[in-house]
Amino acid sequence: MAASAVKTISNGKVTLEESTVSEFGASLRGELIEPWHPAYDEARTLYNAMIDKHPALIARCRDVADVVTAVNFARRNDLLLAVRGGGHNGPGLGLCDDGLVIDLSLMKGIRVDPTHRTVRVEPGCRWGDVDHAAHAFGLAVPSGAISTTGVPGLTLGGGHGYLTRKYGLTIDNLLEADLVLADGRFVTAGPRENEDLFWAIRGGGGNFGVVTSFLFRAHPVDAVYAGVTLWSFDKARDVLRWYRDFSRQAPVDLYGFFAFLTVPPGPPFPRDLHLKKMCGIVWCYTGSLEDAEEAFEPVWNFAEPDFKHLGPMPFPSLNSMFDALYPPGQQWYWKGDFVNELSDEAIELHLRHGAALPTPQSTMHLYPVDGAVHEVAPGDTAWSYRDAAWSMVIVGVDPDPANRVKITTWARDYWAALHPYSAGGAYANFMMEEGAERVRATYRDNYERLVDIKTKYDPTNLFRVNQNIRPREAAPVI
Repeated sequence: MAASAVKTISNGKVTLEESTVSEFGASLRGELIEPWHPAYDEARTLYNAMIDKHPALIARCRDVADVVTAVNFARRNDLLLAVRGGGHNGPGLGLCDDGLVIDLSLMKGIRVDPTHRTVRVEPGCRWGDVDHAAHAFGLAVPSGAISTTGVPGLTLGGGHGYLTRKYGLTIDNLLEADLVLADGRFVTAGPRENEDLFWAIRGGGGNFGVVTSFLFRAHPVDAVYAGVTLWSFDKARDVLRWYRDFSRQAPVDLYGFFAFLTVPPGPPFPRDLHLKKMCGIVWCYTGSLEDAEEAFEPVWNFAEPDFKHLGPMPFPSLNSMFDALYPPGQQWYWKGDFVNELSDEAIELHLRHGAALPTPQSTMHLYPVDGAVHEVAPGDTAWSYRDAAWSMVIVGVDPDPANRVKITTWARDYWAALHPYSAGGAYANFMMEEGAERVRATYRDNYERLVDIKTKYDPTNLFRVNQNIRPREAAPVI
């Protein structure tokens, strides 16, 4: 059957001949999925069920050759193009309406080199895949705080999580990457080749090409001492004031992110706490297990928690701890900001909005981004907020689409109240579609350099379905 009209990058429409689409599909080792295909709805489903987009074509690529073919097809036909990795992106920027999607989910190869402590990862992998493969060798790659997140999106946005204070951002552990560029060329970006591109992809998102392989440095992380401490909400003011001071001076082996939360109704939480609004800290200690109790003494000296669940666990168990609480297919809306200081005034606003969590899975987190992150200069990678203390995210979540307005309004109001106390920009992975000025604020002094690199590698802005950095317009011909 004939293909539907496909959107172009100039927001027009082009009707592709049936033969053209058939030839494209036949050239792939993977699968071309059109709207009539029985797998179409599955293929366009994202982690965030709030996003409902309908691509005209989905190219499920099986290898690099497929990616080259798909990029060339999009460019030659002037098609709107999106690139999907793990499908975890909040605003759903891995899909587009009426355009072509390059779906990388079939490219799931991983190779661990235990001698050199490196891990080669293809872009269809999620962090749980990486954790599993690396853990067999007593290794881990710094990533996020949930294992279902896709490797490409988290990495290209920067990547912060449990190992950040000790080992830096995910991009600080990226040794090189293979990419397919907008012109169809296959290149490697690293410290000794295409250095400008390597600089840009470390925090600049998917603006510069399709990454087909990441090479990461891994670290000796096996069992960690980890878990959660909870306090009743009436203690949240004291907990936040203590946390703002302790978090910044704690040894880098001790990581803890702060959260407002509603206690899930199940183990390991006791029945009397179920569905109670509380505040808490999720911990990860990477030092010697023999020293763990001593490392937590300042926590116990501050105030005995109302609930604690801490102990040794394999690192993959920690990184997957919240997977069941946040399964795919829920309504999500999030807003973020970097934070340098937690003033008493800001804490009072946090208390006001944190007390109004609209649904049981809605939350606010403060993730530390200090320690090893601060050892890298703001201009050394595209990630510019090397001086920030925390990355804040306000998350409205619920399985019921009827609560979409409720969770969205709460998140927006919370963010608007706290934004004046922020550092100005946000972690790109904690942004919805918020406009060019927010993107510019995220990159600060690095923005103009990113524009130059974008202009060099993607002058027509083929890769535009992202937190977009627009290329400079070509000078008029005189």
